[in-house]
Amino acid sequence: MDMYMLLIPGLIFLFLFKYAPMYGIIIAFQDFNIFGGISGSEWVGMAQFERLLQSDEFMQVLTNTLLISLYKITILFPIPIVIALMLNEVRRMFFKRTIQTIIYLPHFLSWVIISGLFINILSPSGGIVNEIIRSFGGEPISFFTSNSLFRSLVVFTAGWKEMGWNAIVFIAALAGIEQEQYEAAAIDGAGRIRQMWSISLPGMLPTIVLMFILRIGSLLEAGTEQILTMYNPLVYETGDVIGTFVYRMGLGQQDYSFSTAVGLFNSAVGFLLIIIGNMLSRKFIGRSIW
Repeated sequence: MDMYMLLIPGLIFLFLFKYAPMYGIIIAFQDFNIFGGISGSEWVGMAQFERLLQSDEFMQVLTNTLLISLYKITILFPIPIVIALMLNEVRRMFFKRTIQTIIYLPHFLSWVIISGLFINILSPSGGIVNEIIRSFGGEPISFFTSNSLFRSLVVFTAGWKEMGWNAIVFIAALAGIEQEQYEAAAIDGAGRIRQMWSISLPGMLPTIVLMFILRIGSLLEAGTEQILTMYNPLVYETGDVIGTFVYRMGLGQQDYSFSTAVGLFNSAVGFLLIIIGNMLSRKFIGRSIW
């Protein structure tokens, strides 16, 4: 009974900050008036969602969101796995811990700091990257105002910040593999590469599947906080994602009903993607979250 009592603070927190605010979803089905409140606003049914699906601007935002998320999954998802496998092969603990500390550190920096750092590094007037370009006779590049470069910049900075931290989960999975398996494989003549392929990767597979399903579920969350600190009106064409679109429409233009409808659409699709990803994982590789 005492153990169940310990759940009460967590359940209260979950109810107050996760479930109680869901009452505000009603706004998505109204023409919300901030002065009239929810009870005094006109009910419009699915009109906001019809407007959403007919909006050319939203279609562009949805395309940007999917492209940035897919880039992050295909390029950045495998990197922490590779890092974990490589660090697992390091035998000198001092060197291993030093490398881990260095690659973990960017995670603890806020996106405001990281954006400011890269804005200075990539600045067309005085940034170190453009100074190097000038030294070779090239013209300076305005990275943060280029539609052709902005998505690549978003993916690169996200990888630089999070790849070391994301590797922790896979390093923990490797730590749970019995060392006797490696010893038996070594006695049978398996080299380090063979052991990595036949023992380490299969041992990590449940964790890889779990993280991949969760990553699919957040497909429409392309890094709102990151992009908010980095983008500007010149790159809305390629950089505006659902999260930033909701921010601009809700707080910027005070179109609360439409922005709530967009957010609800985002959450519903994310939930559906998790279910589909879990079903496909269970069907094809026999592993799933539930």
